[in-house]
Amino acid sequence: MYRILLVEDDSGIAQAICEQGAMWELDVRCVRNFHDVLGEFTAYDPQLVLMDISLPFFNGYHWCSEIRRVSRVPLIFLSSAADNMNIVMAMNMGADDFIAKPFDQRVLMAKVQALLRRAYDFSQAAPTLSHRGAALNTADQTLRYNGQKIALTKNEYRILLTLLEGRGRVVSRERLMERLWETDSFVDENTLTVNVNRLRKKLDAAGLNGFITTRVGAGYLVE
Repeated sequence: MYRILLVEDDSGIAQAICEQGAMWELDVRCVRNFHDVLGEFTAYDPQLVLMDISLPFFNGYHWCSEIRRVSRVPLIFLSSAADNMNIVMAMNMGADDFIAKPFDQRVLMAKVQALLRRAYDFSQAAPTLSHRGAALNTADQTLRYNGQKIALTKNEYRILLTLLEGRGRVVSRERLMERLWETDSFVDENTLTVNVNRLRKKLDAAGLNGFITTRVGAGYLVE
């Protein structure tokens, strides 16, 4: 089920989109804190964003710009301000589409589905796990972020894969060592620490600072 973040302050429109999304088997979450849209985006890690332009505190252009600093997730603007200037501005800000209000819910869902297919259907050939704009490709065991391809060793890949599979939960060191033991090489506590530290350095160098968090005495997590 695809995760859709809806940034819309009109409760009637928001509810209608959520209900329609459920009919299309989409998980639509509405932003609650319009002071911190980026924080909710990061916590939810959606696969598509629906964004109104006129919002409390900061407009949709501001939040589109903030999201584009950390992610290339597909984004559709929804607005009654559908003049050419706003449409051009939305596209220049990094939007993938612009839908004028009022709109037919079925048309909206059809456009959402089409954009999701274009963005994610490649995963059938090369499954990926995504978080914070980074995508781990399980076909070639590489990480892509912000237009760059990050090569990983076999152990680094298995560590990151295990953490992303358990995203939001602490993964014990024992579990990580079990995954690394699936290779032909012996792995002990010190080897695990060395591999995690090396992986962290690669992530930091790519701009993914703090991607892996340590829980002392428990293990590691990606959140």
